[in-house]
Amino acid sequence: MKKILALALAALMLFALVACGEQKVPETDIPPVVTDAPETPDDGVKVMTYAEYIAAEVDAPVVIEAYVQATQSWWDNKITVYTQDADGAYFIYEMVCSEEDSAKLVPGTKIRVTGFKTEWSGEVEVASGATFEIVEGAEPFIAEAFDATALLGTDDLIKHQNELAIFKGMTIVSIEYKNGEPGDDIYVKLSKDGAEYDFCVERYLTGPETDVYKAFAELKAGDVVDVTGFIYWYNAVNTHITAVAK
Repeated sequence: MKKILALALAALMLFALVACGEQKVPETDIPPVVTDAPETPDDGVKVMTYAEYIAAEVDAPVVIEAYVQATQSWWDNKITVYTQDADGAYFIYEMVCSEEDSAKLVPGTKIRVTGFKTEWSGEVEVASGATFEIVEGAEPFIAEAFDATALLGTDDLIKHQNELAIFKGMTIVSIEYKNGEPGDDIYVKLSKDGAEYDFCVERYLTGPETDVYKAFAELKAGDVVDVTGFIYWYNAVNTHITAVAK
């Protein structure tokens, strides 16, 4: 009987402790702390250096920062941009952009671009619906054209794809308007040391109203010129001309 009473008394004491909130819960039974907002998983994409961009696979997502050097004409909420920094250049094809924002993309402006690295006929570019934001407070950067004449015909020229360059002492072989008359692209064939190279006056970059476009009306086969432009690629070098001097 005493044993039964002792057990009953112990049970009553335990009930009283529970009722008062004094029961100890083993540590192994304590639930984990849940924060208000779980961590966002890392998507693996960060702002890349030029070397990292070059090393990235085609079709990989990329985020780069560079400075606007020139733009093609805005249309249909898209704009194509030539950009560069101290390490290299990037061609941003049909970047999503309102007409209002296109006016902000003046040479020297730093932008952060998110898109996919693509390749078309040898031209490596950021495309597939690329978007951008302006990097506020950045000092402007305008690239100086480097002399790429000695690189013509070498494997090293493509390493400078999309950079602003000058080619000196080039002889005009032919000048051809895309549709047979002024108004559209001008296809210019130039030679150096017996080899010929294709250049282009891209109408959406330097249209009929620009000095460089008008200059070709005064040039002819046999003229020797210095040509400045962005080292674009179309199966081979196909520099987009921005200036010409006889």
